[in-house]
Amino acid sequence: MNIKKLLVLISALIVVVAFVGCASQQEVAKSDNVIKIGASPVPHAEILEEIKPILKEQGIELEIIEFTDYVTPNLALDSKEIDANFFQHLPYLESFTRENNLKLSSIGSVHVEPLGLYSKKLGSIEELKDNAQIAIPNDPTNEGRALILLENNGLIKLKENSGLEATLKDIESNPKNLEFKEVEAAQLPRTLDDVDASVINTNYAIEAGLDLTKDALLSEGKESPYANILVVRPEDEKNENLIKVLKALQSDEVKSFIEKKYGGAVVPAF
Repeated sequence: MNIKKLLVLISALIVVVAFVGCASQQEVAKSDNVIKIGASPVPHAEILEEIKPILKEQGIELEIIEFTDYVTPNLALDSKEIDANFFQHLPYLESFTRENNLKLSSIGSVHVEPLGLYSKKLGSIEELKDNAQIAIPNDPTNEGRALILLENNGLIKLKENSGLEATLKDIESNPKNLEFKEVEAAQLPRTLDDVDASVINTNYAIEAGLDLTKDALLSEGKESPYANILVVRPEDEKNENLIKVLKALQSDEVKSFIEKKYGGAVVPAF
């Protein structure tokens, strides 16, 4: 091979290497601006869909990964399969991370989903008979929350200081001798044909076509402290892109969307 041909070949190789290097840098930049957030389908994923245009203007591509349970999203976040999740309130996060030895952090509140008691067999709570069967969430935080809802409406009495993590063992008085059935939260709407009433989280109630303001026999007040939060790994608490996601979730556009879309069944918490 003569010198001239060798120089041409070397020049071509330099161009190829430079092009590949430039392309790989673009892929890294693109990857850095893709945010994967795990969320329950309703209302969380719906709310996230509303902020996609806001984030796109800031050069951020939002990818929504839907989960239908309350366990997998935190495990996926811890294992770095997603960058954040949006499906839970702080008491649940604290309980879950403590029991599973995880370190995850809330960076802000978005909305409240008041818990409700629903029934296909009762027209009002006054129709609830002795020995009636009531289904409640089986996860530690939401079970306690359901029991507190029933206590606040005079159906049971819990032991003093039993708190948010109350269980069936903490029921001190049960005048109607109610029978409780512990069920995974996502499955609660399906129990309505089999029990007298079910305490259902609003996101699952909405998915099942239930309206908190019209269908619930009992519900938490709008002052409920259980705001749903955006959760990240501790090292990402100050991540600029995730902070932008939170600001978008707490924007006037999202507040208006929540109020119009859910009509009181979901309440802005910012």
